[in-house]
Amino acid sequence: MKNIAIFAKVHDPRCQDVALQLISWLRGKGLVPLVEAHLARHIGFTETIINDIPDKTDLVVVLGGDGTLISVARLIGAHEVPILGVNLGSLGFLTEITLDELCASVDRYLSGDYKISDRIMLHVAVVRNGSIIEEKRVLNDLVINKGALARIIDLETTINGNYLTTFKGDGLIISTPTGSTGYSLSANGPILYPELECFVITPICPHTLTNRPIVVASDSLVTVELKCIKEDVFLTLDGQVGVELKCGDEIRIRKAEKRTRLIISSSRDYFEILRTKLKWGER
Repeated sequence: MKNIAIFAKVHDPRCQDVALQLISWLRGKGLVPLVEAHLARHIGFTETIINDIPDKTDLVVVLGGDGTLISVARLIGAHEVPILGVNLGSLGFLTEITLDELCASVDRYLSGDYKISDRIMLHVAVVRNGSIIEEKRVLNDLVINKGALARIIDLETTINGNYLTTFKGDGLIISTPTGSTGYSLSANGPILYPELECFVITPICPHTLTNRPIVVASDSLVTVELKCIKEDVFLTLDGQVGVELKCGDEIRIRKAEKRTRLIISSSRDYFEILRTKLKWGER
């Protein structure tokens, strides 16, 4: 029997309804639904409740949007279990399967007829006084930025121990190819094909106008040190987890050992998604 884990945007009533329908459909197929604990409480589900992904999980179904999928990817990143992201709203960059395609997509996965897109993740460590105080994986990006009233901040950046520059400005974005269509894009970063083996460093409103985004190989170790400043500076991971930084903190970024494995639609390609989401060709 196959174990199918279900995660959802728990406060969305439509996601709750779809989760209940999916549980019933899975049982009808002789499959075992494993329901995430918060979702289980919202829909009154009392069997096979999970907080993390068990070793024998065969597939993870995420109901919601890209933000929900990103949070699940951080949770299960060490397992490399395939994720089927189902968007209940408009087409997403990550949740590209529509509700109408949900059951057919699960059937195709079970029969072995599916496509996987492997996405690199970043391992991020915050080092303070020689000790790691925070350690996370991210699928999209990490952002170092100043508080609302802060002055320009100085971020001394090295790549593999080689000095790159000290970025002076509002902050810095370090993005995977998956996250290149997010905050980095709005800061004039490049769009990277999502399966590339690299990541991009994008300055936010740099004081030196010649500072431009730079793409580095995925085996690079990037170190960013926050130079002394009295105002608030924060590190934000995937737009969902925040860490307050202090003078002298180092942020060390490298490719994570594990990847996120996304099941992608067989009826559309990445370039179609770009055209649709970014409205290319429209007047």
